[in-house]
Amino acid sequence: MESLKTVTQGMAVQLVISRTCSLSMCMSLRYESTDPYVVRAVFFTDTDEPAEWVLGRDLLADGLRGSAGWGDIRVWPAVGRGDQAMYIILGAPAGTALLEVPVQDVRTFLEDTEALVPRGTESGRIDWEPELANLFAKG
Repeated sequence: MESLKTVTQGMAVQLVISRTCSLSMCMSLRYESTDPYVVRAVFFTDTDEPAEWVLGRDLLADGLRGSAGWGDIRVWPAVGRGDQAMYIILGAPAGTALLEVPVQDVRTFLEDTEALVPRGTESGRIDWEPELANLFAKG
């Protein structure tokens, strides 16, 4: 835990290229109590600039138990891998990435976020006044 309001977790993941080939890379998950519904996932490789995706915290939690998500981001447990891995698929106009992620690291990260902000209490952590002002300023 980085601070009383932030949870971070680094982990080694596999970018699945084919059934027999994958590329190891690092992923860092970051959760901030001031943005309680989302998890920021940053991916690092040896050749590219880090790429950041914003994931729903509930999406990750639901993906531990079964298939979750639709569209550009989907998450599901790896069948036949026991409780060892889960998959995250990220789709973008440039292509799609399939990641194999260690379940225990994700589970530990989510437990730490829920200790900080229990699920179901997220809306009480948002400062709605600046959010509404920003929304109306754009409208």
